[in-house]
Amino acid sequence: MRHRKKFNHLSRKSAHRKAMLSNMATSLIMHKRIHTTLAKAKALRMYVEPLINRSKDDTTHSRRVVFSYLQSKEAVTELFRVVSVKVADRPGGYTRIIKLDNRLGDNAEMCMMELVDFNENLLSDKGTKAAKSTRRRRGSKKKTTDSAGADVAVKTETKVEEKVEAKVEEKVEEKVEEATEVKEEVKAEAKEEPKKEEKKEEPKPEAPKAERKEDKAEKPGTEEKK
Repeated sequence: MRHRKKFNHLSRKSAHRKAMLSNMATSLIMHKRIHTTLAKAKALRMYVEPLINRSKDDTTHSRRVVFSYLQSKEAVTELFRVVSVKVADRPGGYTRIIKLDNRLGDNAEMCMMELVDFNENLLSDKGTKAAKSTRRRRGSKKKTTDSAGADVAVKTETKVEEKVEAKVEEKVEEKVEEATEVKEEVKAEAKEEPKKEEKKEEPKPEAPKAERKEDKAEKPGTEEKK
């Protein structure tokens, strides 16, 4: 009887089953994704995840233990150099099983099994979603759990924003008016300056000519000639 025994023999002897799981684990580590039946994928998950967990401790003993299961030097080096670096922060659940259509020949349930940290499409989507969720509105307030409370909070936020915008517009208009007044004053002063300069022209030197006539009159010998 097999009461409380969850181990799936996969209709194979122990040697055949171990060799098959070893080959599948090697393929998963090297290619990061394989297509197989659902029953084999569930059995492989129980087989390969303890090995991935052991790869976090990069020691000679860990490498020898993993090699005893995989029997492939290339897979061991790939696991300890590449996979262990990606999986360092993950506490478990290193693989993902995605169900596919049934097989045509025997209608067996098929699936795709992959390493979670090597699916770049899903990782990029999660990164964008996390970035969107962390955005916060400026000046937001804590909203209540009830829908009515949420509506009140939204209305208060909009009123506050409208008041702030109105004050900002008023200040901007005042500054613009002040700037225009200053420009007009500067232009008026610039126009008045050349007129003042024209008025300040020096008079013609007529005094020296009068002095010359007087000098001629006062010269000695002039009266005698007359």
